Amino acid sequence: MDGSKRMRRGKSMGFWKYLFKRARQPEPENDDWEEVTISHRSVDFHDQEQRSRYITNCLEQMAEASHEAELLQGEYNTVTSYLTDIEEIEALPDLQKSELESAARQLVGLESEMQRFQERKNRLTDAEFYSIRRQEDEIEEGIAKLRENEEAAVRIKKDLRRLDAERHACSYRREELEGQMNNARGMVTIFLTAFAALMVLLLVLQFGMQMNVFVGYLLAFGALAAAMTVVYVKYTDAEKELQKVTRESGKLISLQNTVKIRYVNNRKLLEYLYLKYNVSSGEKLEKMWKVYLQEREERRQYTEAQAKADYYQKQLITLLVGYHVRTPERWLHQVQAILDRREMVEIRHGLILRRQSLREQMEYNKKLATEASEEVKAVAREYPMYAREILEMTNAYEKAT
Repeated sequence: MDGSKRMRRGKSMGFWKYLFKRARQPEPENDDWEEVTISHRSVDFHDQEQRSRYITNCLEQMAEASHEAELLQGEYNTVTSYLTDIEEIEALPDLQKSELESAARQLVGLESEMQRFQERKNRLTDAEFYSIRRQEDEIEEGIAKLRENEEAAVRIKKDLRRLDAERHACSYRREELEGQMNNARGMVTIFLTAFAALMVLLLVLQFGMQMNVFVGYLLAFGALAAAMTVVYVKYTDAEKELQKVTRESGKLISLQNTVKIRYVNNRKLLEYLYLKYNVSSGEKLEKMWKVYLQEREERRQYTEAQAKADYYQKQLITLLVGYHVRTPERWLHQVQAILDRREMVEIRHGLILRRQSLREQMEYNKKLATEASEEVKAVAREYPMYAREILEMTNAYEKAT
């Protein structure tokens, strides 16, 4: 009993697995999409509309296939001519082949030289190159001017910073001296006030208390004279130094103004020179000038190489024309194949594959055109009452196309 249950369960699981497996299988792709089916068996030729539509479809298919075949035939002839050219080149006698290879070798070397120039890094742009070229006679003088004025700008800024520091020092010293003079004036006021108070005290002692204060008078006047003398000396010394500092400050301001004028003129001149040579510094102009000198020589060599390349291209074409090569210009883009047999073999192999593919396409389109034509003839034979109409439709379609 248990065995039969297991068998039923196994069959059930197998059934569901089968269903899911069927569900997961991808749909098969159509492998007959390239097959064109032409048959009039399902057409009612007694119906004007169906008859006309079917014949028109056949004529359109004939025209399209014929047109495609003509295009393919042109490409086929071109590929064939390329293969014929390869046979002509490979069949050349040693002397003629040597001449051809010599011209090809020269051309390959020149093209390689020009390619190296085009791939070189750190080249000037055409705008930079021709900008320097227009001012070629002035560049070295411009570099010297820029160097001189850039160095002068550094010195001028240094002078301005030094003068500015000295002017601030003078200003600070002037404030100190003015403070000393103000202090001296204050001390004079204090001394005089103290002397007056002392005089009042001595007078009160002398006249109010009948005391002998003569010595007090002497000490008071002596102290006042000594104090006033010290204050006067300090005041006059400070005043003299203040006058000296003021004169020096005026000279510094005048000198600073002169240096500022030099700074402005120097900055304006540098801005003009930077604008004139389209650079941001003299160092950059000097680097561009060195690159320009190198590139000028390289461009001269490139121009000469280009002229020689044109010469050897014409020579190569002349030789190929003389060797009955039909498409000599094509070999200008594959000169290396003339020198390297392996590359020539690769080109021939590629052309053979292309011609084979073209032949298959041409046969396919010719087959379609033939089948469509035979189908129209078959309809005309089976339905002779409509043969005249079919002929008129065929003539009208041929005239229209």
